[in-house]
Amino acid sequence: MSRTVTAATIVYWGIFGVAAGAEPVPLTLPQAVELALAPSGSLKVKIAAEGVRQASERAKQARAALLPNVDGQGAYQNLTRNLTTFGISLRLPAASPGFAGIPEFVGPFDVVDLRASASQSAFDLAAIRRYQASKLGLSSVEGEEEWARDQAAAQVSRAYLAVVRARQAVETAQANVALAERLLALARAQRDAGTATGLDVTRAGVQLAQEQQRRIAALNQLHLAALQLLRAVNLPLDSEVAVTGSVSYAPIAEADPAAALAKAAVQRADLRAQIRREEAARMSWAAAKAERWPSVAAFGDYGSTGTALNRARPTRAVGLAVRIPLWDGGRRDARRAEAASAFRAEQLRTQDLRRQVELELRAAADALHSAAELVKAAAEAEKLAEAELAHAERRYRAGAGASLEVSGAQTRLSRARENKIDAMFLHTLARLDWYAAQGAVGAFVSGF
Repeated sequence: MSRTVTAATIVYWGIFGVAAGAEPVPLTLPQAVELALAPSGSLKVKIAAEGVRQASERAKQARAALLPNVDGQGAYQNLTRNLTTFGISLRLPAASPGFAGIPEFVGPFDVVDLRASASQSAFDLAAIRRYQASKLGLSSVEGEEEWARDQAAAQVSRAYLAVVRARQAVETAQANVALAERLLALARAQRDAGTATGLDVTRAGVQLAQEQQRRIAALNQLHLAALQLLRAVNLPLDSEVAVTGSVSYAPIAEADPAAALAKAAVQRADLRAQIRREEAARMSWAAAKAERWPSVAAFGDYGSTGTALNRARPTRAVGLAVRIPLWDGGRRDARRAEAASAFRAEQLRTQDLRRQVELELRAAADALHSAAELVKAAAEAEKLAEAELAHAERRYRAGAGASLEVSGAQTRLSRARENKIDAMFLHTLARLDWYAAQGAVGAFVSGF
């Protein structure tokens, strides 16, 4: 999915924000998804982005162990010392005129020390492995962010499709109301002509009232779906938008779960993130094992020291240190065992996620097949209901049929129309689930 909202979209919605409450603004599915993925959009995407920043900083911390470490310090001390505690004791013979030896107690005296010190890891396999694990961890968190964006896009798509379905339901309800009004006018005309009774008119009026009730319910459902869409794209709930497009039957050439599984392994961000998480756990285990290896570090310092700044003299120290782990009470062994267990746990999670992806693909393929059959059946039922109503209406006009036949046919046509919309909506949702299971929500959004 696109990570940024186009400039045109920002300007578009900036103008819209000023004109909120005016004419409904057309909103396409790609625009709705862009709004949801904008910096001010989905909360889940924001949280995932913060997770990426945290992982990036952790990687920098791990890298710091391989980079030079430089410190500066300045110190001033006023001291007294008992030299005998340092093993210094010198008494000269009495024959030494003018010098009684080194005193046991000296001071107070001042010491000033200004110094810079540096150290550099020359070889630390455990630190290298930890840095490699942190980079894999960052990659896995980036995959999680991408998966959060895909989920947000899928959520917005479902909310958008719900609005489209509700809008088509309102249009169907209005068509049914218009049909009921026409049949009521027909019943009145038949009554005036003496070929129908007042009961026929009443029955047609009841049918009209029922269709009007369904239209009101459809309008309420449309309003609720629109509110949910505005919430999903993080727009003010008093905004007025007009969705475009329609839920329709668009067959998929071949829904093969086995072939789609290979695509999902490459395209699904959550699966890629889990594979990288498993690799990071393996590298952390390698880092724990590498702690038993010797490490080498170079160090040095340079500065001036003396009893006063004007009496300071430069001093330095350089060296190379080799650290050989011998025994630490079993802490390293415990860390290795813990890291190995974490690695095995990530392997199990990867296996479970692969099975979950396969399950989602198979379920989506079955749903596609079932929804396609429902669409065909609903379309055939609508065609038959239209033919039945036309036949009943002709009989009623000719005086050979009763109004009961017309009202019954009218009811069945109304239900057939609603069933067709529901079937196409289910098929569209099944297509969305099929693309989402492969990690290709963007392909569905761009093709809607």
